[in-house]
Amino acid sequence: MGGAQAIAAFAFGTRTVPKADRIVGPGNIYVAAAKKLLAGEVGIDFVAGPTEILIIAAEGDPRFLAADMLAQAEHDVDACAILLTTSKRLAAAVAAQIEMQLASLPTAAVARKAIARNSAIVLTRSLAEAVELSNRFAPEHLSIADESLLSRVTHAGSVFIGPYSPEAAGDYAAGPNHVLPTSGMARLRGGLSAADYVKVVSVQQLSAEALRGLAPAITTLARAEGLEAHARSVEVRIAP
Repeated sequence: MGGAQAIAAFAFGTRTVPKADRIVGPGNIYVAAAKKLLAGEVGIDFVAGPTEILIIAAEGDPRFLAADMLAQAEHDVDACAILLTTSKRLAAAVAAQIEMQLASLPTAAVARKAIARNSAIVLTRSLAEAVELSNRFAPEHLSIADESLLSRVTHAGSVFIGPYSPEAAGDYAAGPNHVLPTSGMARLRGGLSAADYVKVVSVQQLSAEALRGLAPAITTLARAEGLEAHARSVEVRIAP
């Protein structure tokens, strides 16, 4: 089920929809707003914002790079597509290709606004600087020209390597989960995974001897916080 109405149904339950403990998955701005409002009432994966791609390339086919930028831009007028490159020639060629491809793109009305409002082609002094900027941006999708840059990547939702790994392949068929963090959230977590369905329950069992060993630390900290009953709950167990 999808849509903001489905989020409400899962969060509270209906006659036909069981109440859920966790709601995950992508959605539009209304779904994201519903998940944000209900976080705490029900568990969620994360609140995803508009989609984004960051591309790092010193060389490559301008047609490919422009097409990848437009593939994100057509999602939403708030989508973001950024190319970081050390090559002025490539930057100019990609900009020209974007205009050329927009001319025949059925979704150009949306893509053109996203390109104009939120997107950029940025010249960097080195590929190392480009990777540093990318890590600070923490993009949802990161496209890199070759594998040699991968070891420097610390923050990205999903990484696409080489000219024949378009982000659209990840959207539909390449395999890894494509529910990904946006808006810098890749600094904090990766995409949706089996870990999102795992809950850790801690278990503690102390012997009398172990409790006596911990008692000084427990009672000192408890009384420092003004929680006398906490301290006494330990002392009553270890008193001679």
